[in-house]
Amino acid sequence: MSMTPVEDVVRLKITEALKPSTLDIYNDSAKHAHHKAMQGSVSQETHFRISITSEAFKSKMQPARHRMVYALLKEELDRAGGIHALQLKTRTPDEEERQSAREEAEQGEPMAKVEQDQG
Repeated sequence: MSMTPVEDVVRLKITEALKPSTLDIYNDSAKHAHHKAMQGSVSQETHFRISITSEAFKSKMQPARHRMVYALLKEELDRAGGIHALQLKTRTPDEEERQSAREEAEQGEPMAKVEQDQG
């Protein structure tokens, strides 16, 4: 049996429905275990950050994209001891490409090139 059954189901549902080109799932539950709302919770999988890149998000605004993911994970969100918090980053492949290009441009060119003496 898996040590991360909730994460496994989340990964499966998102992969099947959205066919993402990128899917990163971070289980942040340990960071929140001390919160009052988590006292008595038997689940170790309650807080997730998920980054999804998918063509399925094309021509949809962020709220609609998030609703798509919430609908996929309704059962996990509604279940007692299920997902308590979900942070989403949703992009299309074009948006991901533009973001990568912007980040590269911000890195800039080196101010000077230092060459090693080969002698």
